[in-house]
Amino acid sequence: MKEINESDFLKSITNTPLRHDAFVLSDEEKIKNIALHFEKIMQTLGLDLSDDSLKDSPRRVAKMYVQETFSGLDEKNKPEISLFENKYAYNKMLVEKNITLYSNCEHHFVPIIGKVHIAYIPDKEVIGLSKLNRLVQFYAKRPQVQERLTIQIADALKAIFKHNDVAVVVEADHLCVTSRGIKDSNSLTITSVFSGQFEKDSFKQEFLRYIKN
Repeated sequence: MKEINESDFLKSITNTPLRHDAFVLSDEEKIKNIALHFEKIMQTLGLDLSDDSLKDSPRRVAKMYVQETFSGLDEKNKPEISLFENKYAYNKMLVEKNITLYSNCEHHFVPIIGKVHIAYIPDKEVIGLSKLNRLVQFYAKRPQVQERLTIQIADALKAIFKHNDVAVVVEADHLCVTSRGIKDSNSLTITSVFSGQFEKDSFKQEFLRYIKN
């Protein structure tokens, strides 16, 4: 049996599970296939697809899945990340909080809705603030589990900055909990990654104070 080293193992569990042929089909071919299958689902549910309100729903849903909801599965949609010279030699914590999160649970394909808080310690470069939002949205636009999403955002930022002084906290409501099953509308799921300087309690607590205020 082939041995898997620790870095390969961690990469394998934090990557979104994709088949090796995930991108053989074009986007239009995927839309066509999904529309056919969704039409079958609607018919199985007993819906009348000759109705004006329903007849175009299979293609609408398919386009939404490929071009919007799950567009983050394709690396070609990853945003261009702009870094700028840290002209002011700013070396304190930089925080962007309450980044809007819309994703989908990979277990029931229903929404995950919440917010993401990000902090990093600038070195020689800083990131365009809107790029943090775009990066969050890219990883959110795929079937997700919150733990993996949190790690993916943090790992992407560490790769961009080429250092580990990064923190990510995700707070989210899962509609698979609030709208079905137990139907608990009061619970909130929180996940976090603290790395580099943020593993120190003083940095961690400062960040948590910022996002609570």
